[in-house]
Amino acid sequence: MPVVPPLCDFGRPAPGFSLPDTDGRTHTLRDIAGPKGTLVMLICNHCPYVLAVLDRIIRDARDLQALGIGVVAISANDAEAYPQDSFENMRAMAAKKGFPFPYLYDEEQGVARAYGAACTPDFFGYDAAGGLQYRGRLDASRREAGPADLRRDLFEAMKQVAETGHGPAEQIPSMGCSIKWKPN
Repeated sequence: MPVVPPLCDFGRPAPGFSLPDTDGRTHTLRDIAGPKGTLVMLICNHCPYVLAVLDRIIRDARDLQALGIGVVAISANDAEAYPQDSFENMRAMAAKKGFPFPYLYDEEQGVARAYGAACTPDFFGYDAAGGLQYRGRLDASRREAGPADLRRDLFEAMKQVAETGHGPAEQIPSMGCSIKWKPN
């Protein structure tokens, strides 16, 4: 059953992090932040919702980076229960797809919890000062990619953030697989 995250809590500060990247480096939020804003994406390797739109995520990330938006993807799923989401498999996917953004591993899941992540994909768009301005969907795709001409909700929202510092008042939440939390 798909999970739908809550709507945007405008202005909520971006939680900091320091996480390992699939390229062997460690990145912080400060490293990722762009001069016009920052997009933090919670994704994973196995989720059919992510896989259906992964090429669009990559396209939009490149286009947003060109507008001065810093972009990062984080996987926080329990890799013991979901081996497809292991750090080694994350590294392979990032290389195969040529991710133009860091792909970080939140093994302890503290960063995902700090963001209030609910599903994959889950998008958090911040203004240049680090205040939340977008918590919505990529586009109208669901478990399968929608038509190629769908409105690019995430891109348009973050373009607006880059230009005005404010996200759209109306936002449609993302939908996807639940974060695979470790047992307590």
